[in-house]
Amino acid sequence: MVGLLWCLAILSVVVVSLLYTARLDLRVVNNHGDLIQARYLALAGVEKAKALLYQDARERRRSANHHTGQLYDSPQDFREVALGRGHFRVFRAGQPEDGGRLVFGISDEESRLNVNVASADELKRIQGMTAEIAAAILDWRDPDDTPTQGGAEAEYYSMLRPPYLPRNGPFESTLELLMVRGVSRDLLLGPGRGRTGASASAARGGAAESESEPPEIGWARLLTVESSVRNLNAAGEERVNIQSADESSLSRVHGLSTDLAKAIVAYRGQNRLQGLADLLDVVAIRQENPPPPRPMQPAGPGQPGQRPPVQPPPPAARPAPQGSGEKLISESLLMDIADDLTAEGGEDLPGVVNLNTADATVLACLPGIDESLAQAIVAYRQSAGFFANVAWLLKVPRMNRDIFKQAAPRVTVRSETFRIMSEGRIDSSGARQRIQVVVRVGRYDVETLSYREETSRGMN
Repeated sequence: MVGLLWCLAILSVVVVSLLYTARLDLRVVNNHGDLIQARYLALAGVEKAKALLYQDARERRRSANHHTGQLYDSPQDFREVALGRGHFRVFRAGQPEDGGRLVFGISDEESRLNVNVASADELKRIQGMTAEIAAAILDWRDPDDTPTQGGAEAEYYSMLRPPYLPRNGPFESTLELLMVRGVSRDLLLGPGRGRTGASASAARGGAAESESEPPEIGWARLLTVESSVRNLNAAGEERVNIQSADESSLSRVHGLSTDLAKAIVAYRGQNRLQGLADLLDVVAIRQENPPPPRPMQPAGPGQPGQRPPVQPPPPAARPAPQGSGEKLISESLLMDIADDLTAEGGEDLPGVVNLNTADATVLACLPGIDESLAQAIVAYRQSAGFFANVAWLLKVPRMNRDIFKQAAPRVTVRSETFRIMSEGRIDSSGARQRIQVVVRVGRYDVETLSYREETSRGMN
């Protein structure tokens, strides 16, 4: 009997162990299945955002409107959308001006400073950015191995352990900045942030249950490597280049008369138009002391008088055109025509900053704009509405023509590159998956520029 009881006890232990192992295996399988479903829920959020962005771009072109702001804070489209066994949401971390709340919507890359385009002076305006770090960033992206003053090139990086070489080309992600001399994780991602920039509360699963998440506080929230818009007007048509267009092309712009078109062509013959702001300096060009008419040739016998062939005077004898002093294009006229004109020769405008979405911290990095003027720009768009074109900057208090000339080439009022952060969640197990993509909305498609899946959290 004792032996039988021992056998039964041993068998019971074996059976319990097998059952426990089977239960663990079943939970692993279930959790893995839930992770897969959460990933596809997150992908559903990405695809919905891409579809809405494409539809919004078409409607804006149809109505000749650069910016509506509809998808930047749209809880009706992106907040806890039920699908299958779970939900998905598209969100962005709230900034200090948002009160730290979670904002359900997309964000645009044109609201950030492009680290591949920004000058050293622009980078140095970021809080905590030293001249040496800015120089090292420029050295990392330039094609040569000659260090600038305070910068770092291959000689410095090859002595590190482990050694590596600078890219000598454009940054491919903002996280690549961590490889640049002087850029620490705390500076780029903010104190206490993980490798992907996730907050501590998210790591504990708190973001899944709450409606708030600590705002991004590092340089990463201010910087991008993807921003670029096409050089088109609000209707999606090519702009007329004021540096090269003839009178006929200029006169086809609504608001520019034939006389104004002639005056622009005549003025640029003596003065280079470097930007749209230079149109405010266009004056009528007139000839002083025109040459007297040439005398008629003496008529021969029985022949009428004839004028000799007209010969242009030698270059030194030609009177130089002079400006009349009267400005022909007012600020109000420039605001009407600016969207149809350009001074840039390329099809794209890389690295321009969107006046309608950038916060004051980013705007204060641009040439000529200080912190108080950046705050004034944000206050103006909040009270008077979005900027219709870059010339509307002249409506902002304290904005003058000199500052406008400096800032105008670095700004836009439209975004075409967007960041989508989507999270899928299974209700029963709490399994979650986040996917972040950056997309560019074209005329006929939506191109994915970058894709990243973040570590899943919150599983039971």
